[in-house]
Amino acid sequence: MRFTSLGSGSSGNGLVVECAATRVMMDCGFALADTKERLERAGLSPSDIRAVVVTHEHDDHMGGVARFAERYAIPVYLTRGTAQWLPPDFPAVLVNFIDPHTAFAVGDVAVEPFPVPHDAREPVQYVFSDGAVRLGVVTDLGTITQHVVDKLSGCEALVIECNHDLDMLMAGPYPVALKHRIAGRFGHLCNAAAGGLVAALERTRLRHLIAAHLSQQNNTPDLAVCALSQAAGCEREWVGVATQDGGFGWRDV
Repeated sequence: MRFTSLGSGSSGNGLVVECAATRVMMDCGFALADTKERLERAGLSPSDIRAVVVTHEHDDHMGGVARFAERYAIPVYLTRGTAQWLPPDFPAVLVNFIDPHTAFAVGDVAVEPFPVPHDAREPVQYVFSDGAVRLGVVTDLGTITQHVVDKLSGCEALVIECNHDLDMLMAGPYPVALKHRIAGRFGHLCNAAAGGLVAALERTRLRHLIAAHLSQQNNTPDLAVCALSQAAGCEREWVGVATQDGGFGWRDV
């Protein structure tokens, strides 16, 4: 199994997981031409994508899903709550409803959704597996729950939201209501909370740890890496960062 990020942040998110001959994209928050270009940078074409699994309806995660999936006839997997944001004329044959507590498979990729606290209709995040190794991805959640800890423990690879530094957010120019939303129980994880999540996990098999969904206004890669490396007890160089423009390159699990 290997995985790559096409980009991560408030301007768009997309991640591709590959197991054997199957490639699954998690979220697509980019315009159609941009998605195609980002895939090409990863050595892929739209026809290589077997399915798109969606976490929630926010535009930076779902904004490009419908056009991409319809253009290339790619099945979409999402909760019924999230599906309410699909266009009314989106082909029903491409829609696959998922239960937040029920695993499913797309070709060689085992996909395990799990619910998370976030201000969306029915949000989930995912663990992907080829049957031998596991990749856990959590890019939008406001609170760490025991259920999240249980799902992510024992993974070989983790992509963890480090959205903001709390001091930078509170001192920044955002309206007060937006600051409270971001820092709230259904908002986004700050660096310290992301570190707390990593520290709570069983990590004996962990080989990859990547900070994702960093705010360009309220965080820095250095602060995010510092928080995760301290929590994991590892060297800073061992922690990767998913950027908005470039994501990160392929990683073998």
